[in-house]
Parts: sequence; C-alpha cells; structure tokens
Amino acid sequence: MGQAAAVIPEKLYFKIGEVCELVGVQAHVLRYWETEFPQLSPQKNRSGQRSYRRRDVEISLRIKELLYDEMFTIAGARKKLQIELREPPKLKIVHPEPKEEQTYSRSTESPGLFDEDLELDAIEPGSLNGSGSTMNSAQREALRSLSSQLLELREMLKTGRPQ
Repeated sequence: MGQAAAVIPEKLYFKIGEVCELVGVQAHVLRYWETEFPQLSPQKNRSGQRSYRRRDVEISLRIKELLYDEMFTIAGARKKLQIELREPPKLKIVHPEPKEEQTYSRSTESPGLFDEDLELDAIEPGSLNGSGSTMNSAQREALRSLSSQLLELREMLKTGRPQ
C-alpha cells in the first residue's frame, strides 16, 4: 500500500490547487483537514487565499499517509501526528573510536585555510569555549587527530585540483 514519495518543488508558498495535486486529494478534503488537525494551518494572503508553506505540504502528505495507507481514524491520526511533531528528530550520535597508530601527511609549503598550525598545548584552558573548563587528555588527542585528518584532506583536495 506504500505510495511513491512526492517531490515537493522548491518554493516558499503553494496555492491550494498545487497542494491538492501534490497530495492527491481534493480542495475540500484539505480544508476539512485544517479543521481537524491544528498542525495544518496555512496562512491566508491579502485576498483570503490559502498559502501553504513547505511544512504544510509535508504535514498534508503525512496526514494522507496516516489516514489512507495506515488506516488511522481522524482522532488516531491527530494523536499520532501530535506525537511525531513533538518528538525531536532522532539523530544517531557516533563517537569516534580510538584507532591504532595512524600517520597523516602534513604539508607546510602551500597556502590555505590552515597556514599556521595550531599548537594545542599552547592553548589556555577554557579559552576556546569561554567557560573556563579544561580539556582532558582524550579530548586533546581527539582534537589532534581531527586536525591531522583535516590537514590530510586539504592536501588531497589540493593535489586533486588542476594547477
């Protein structure tokens, strides 16, 4: 019962007819959804026409999916949508694992973003974030590793560019 993902054009505002085409429902259905789903609230322009934003189109697509594909009732879809919109996006945070001895090439002869190498040992504790907190040795080593990796990437970009 899955439907193909609708491609939403890169526009600021959509007229109700455009949203109807994108979502695949008639205008009276969209207007009814506005009364049942407080999350769906298009602005009205000076002449009183509805101006849907991209977010409104996305919400309309999700409402249609909940009602037509997942067979929710209006009340059930309303609750599900409230929960989904209230939850923060679920991002997976990946912490770098310590790796075995790695060597990274450093070049000091070409100009670029990192012309002057930053000596981490010379940084005063708390001077980077202004909070007065100090970096522990693991954080300091992670910064060194990141710095080395960035320098290596810079060199790879330089050598890949036509001279």
